[in-house]
Amino acid sequence: MRPSEPSPSPDAGVSLAPVLALLVLAWAAAAPMHLSAQDGVAPTPGQQVVLVTGSTSGLGREVALRMGARGAHVIVHGRNRERGMEVVEEINAGPGSARLYSADFASFEEVRTLGDAILRDYDRLDVLVNNAGFGSAPNERLVSEDGHEFRFQVNYLSPFLLTHRLLPLIRSSAPARIVNISSLAQSPIDWEDVMIEKDFSGGRAYGQSKLAQIAHTLDLHEALAGVGVMVNALHPATYMPTGMVARAGVEPRSTIDEGADAVMQLIVSDEIEGGQFFNGLRPQRAHAQAYDEDSRRRLRELSRSLTGEGAL
Repeated sequence: MRPSEPSPSPDAGVSLAPVLALLVLAWAAAAPMHLSAQDGVAPTPGQQVVLVTGSTSGLGREVALRMGARGAHVIVHGRNRERGMEVVEEINAGPGSARLYSADFASFEEVRTLGDAILRDYDRLDVLVNNAGFGSAPNERLVSEDGHEFRFQVNYLSPFLLTHRLLPLIRSSAPARIVNISSLAQSPIDWEDVMIEKDFSGGRAYGQSKLAQIAHTLDLHEALAGVGVMVNALHPATYMPTGMVARAGVEPRSTIDEGADAVMQLIVSDEIEGGQFFNGLRPQRAHAQAYDEDSRRRLRELSRSLTGEGAL
């Protein structure tokens, strides 16, 4: 199974067969892409460079377009070449510029290749928005290409891997920012069964991966103190009209613009501080386990062991 486009909000339980059929059709329609620097326009000297993962649709697409409209160079990431090139071309038609890259977050090999391609093609990275992910539906335990619980890898381990692979470039570009798209759906990690082989539910797996994102945000904030890299996590908005929410049969409650407003605040505002979890535009306390020192230590050790990255 492969990841679909991201949704930062928890999905409701749905009938499994129709959702699986829709996901298979969507993945089959996604044309394979190669990590080529020819799919777009190179940045100009001194131009701000922004990577938005999962930026071919939904929230990620809107954030990418907004950053392009501000004159930034946007590294667009997604699996569907046609949709990705539409975003690239729209950005390149305005004051910004963009290129398209691809990687399946269910594969560490592809994520490493993505990171290496960016390190090869760019001499700066001012903003990293970790937006790509997989929601709670279907309510079935899936396994990644690397043998890990699917949501834990796609939503947390692969962004962890990509972030740390790119961290030297981000640090050298300071002042820089890292924004992790998380959720209000946060489930504590069971350290006796991290991959949820017992008592599985899609909601629990999704919530665990999102809590791990927040814990990693706090770790990065502490490790990068004083080097000019601001790190925050947020729940942008609840049930935006994304493809994932539509597949789950959930009625939207927020707009993509609302979610993008919240993300943009963490990218551009000079009135916020790092090391926080935001619910929309406002800071909020996350699940207690995200702040627990022993739990964060165990998560760091596990993440480094599974990805081979993580040294700061």
